[in-house]
Amino acid sequence: MKQCYVYIIGAGPGDAGLITLKGIECLKEADVVVYDYLVSKELLKYAKSDARFVYAGKQGGSHTLSQWQINDLLVKEAKAGNIVVRLKGGDPFIFGRGGEEAEKLAANKIPFEIIPGVTSAIAVPAYAGIPLTHRGLTSTVAFVTGHEDPTKEKSDIDWQALARIGTLVFLMGVKNIEKIVQELKDNGRSPKTPAALIRWGTTPRQEFLKGNLSNIVKLARERKFAPPAILVVGEVVALRDTLQWFDSKSLFGKGVVITRPEKQADDLAKLLIKEGAHPLHFPTIKIVPPPNWRELDKAIKNLEEYEWLIFTSANGVAFFFERLFAKKKDIRDLKGIKICCIGPATAQQVANKGIKVDLVPQKFISEGILESFSRKNLKGKKILLARAAEARDVLPEGLKKLGASVDVVTAYVTVNSGKKKKELEKLFEENQVDVITFTSSSTVYNFAKIAGNGFKLPKNVKIACIGPVTAAAAKKAGFPVAIHQEEYTMEGLVGALINYFEKKPAIRKRGKSK
Repeated sequence: MKQCYVYIIGAGPGDAGLITLKGIECLKEADVVVYDYLVSKELLKYAKSDARFVYAGKQGGSHTLSQWQINDLLVKEAKAGNIVVRLKGGDPFIFGRGGEEAEKLAANKIPFEIIPGVTSAIAVPAYAGIPLTHRGLTSTVAFVTGHEDPTKEKSDIDWQALARIGTLVFLMGVKNIEKIVQELKDNGRSPKTPAALIRWGTTPRQEFLKGNLSNIVKLARERKFAPPAILVVGEVVALRDTLQWFDSKSLFGKGVVITRPEKQADDLAKLLIKEGAHPLHFPTIKIVPPPNWRELDKAIKNLEEYEWLIFTSANGVAFFFERLFAKKKDIRDLKGIKICCIGPATAQQVANKGIKVDLVPQKFISEGILESFSRKNLKGKKILLARAAEARDVLPEGLKKLGASVDVVTAYVTVNSGKKKKELEKLFEENQVDVITFTSSSTVYNFAKIAGNGFKLPKNVKIACIGPVTAAAAKKAGFPVAIHQEEYTMEGLVGALINYFEKKPAIRKRGKSK
């Protein structure tokens, strides 16, 4: 029988990068993952492909599973012989009820381990530019629940003692903010004491509201501030004006839809996150092998015949080498063949195989390749072009005009991702989209197909394209292209977004506050 085990892991307050390395390593072992509402869904990708996910989120008064049901579920799954990960927002033992879950496991003699996490009590103020302690202001800090157990007859909080502590952090305190503020003032805290509310802290959706004990309740009502949020009280709040860093990033809060295939979206997502944007994954295509490998296998068998091997995408590189190795060949069989790649990202994929790339054109499009080859003698030369099943004929036709013999072989096929129109509509309904990015003509065509006839792009949503070919496809599909960069790379695309929004800052409100 499999050895059962339960890991209770603190996933951090929202930013997926704040989970610990140990937390990630334990997550990779899981057969079952039970996760909370505030856990970043990005973390779930670290689990095994066959792991089973159970959502146990609690949002406001709506509980997917009650606490006792969660406790019983952990016991049940562990007794079935599974390695179970209980993925909790923040830290399991700081107002996270992880202690109750661990008690239940201990009572049933189930082995478990606690993996601490970064609590929102410290991370959220830090992302808002508020140090909880400061040598010149305060050396004391207290973490307080803003939502005590409702079954208690009276509060356990010593408000008189609490009012004397330098910095106070109330978790889950928005609903009871009026009572909290009144208790502090009644117990001697000055109404002029700075106070701040921070919602969706550490994420690109972060919202900040600053006031003091005399007006923070009124401001919160006016802004309709709602959970998940924390309340920070103390003189350190004033340092926000000097130490603000996270929500001053170039693309902070901008919702950017990524239409690339899911497995290839990470590089763009990481660049966007670095600049404070909120990547919204909506892959319109997926990459699959061709119906058969006959063409590519034949070309690999006769590699010695080719003078040049051209790759027009990283996908082409991946599938070509996968098939090369499957046919019991290796990089030594490419000896004497020159390699051309359409751009630096594709070239890097080849370089990762330990192979030198001989040519990367200055313009990262098919026309750029032709321009580079126009300065070479191709008469009588044989060229292998491994690419997608459906692609423009500009490159092979142009090479033939230069005197080359070209074998075009299918290395992969681009197909519709299967996403539904309802999923797209939901993104717009939540008012989280500022930009839709297209990185290839196929992402455009399939987006239009998913959106369907009669789709109208919201006025505030901009279209960004990588390269002139993609931009032309977007315009043909009826999408006005507002952002189009000179450098046809992911870095260039993000740079173009930054330039655009620095010149034209958004004035619309962010998403719903409920």
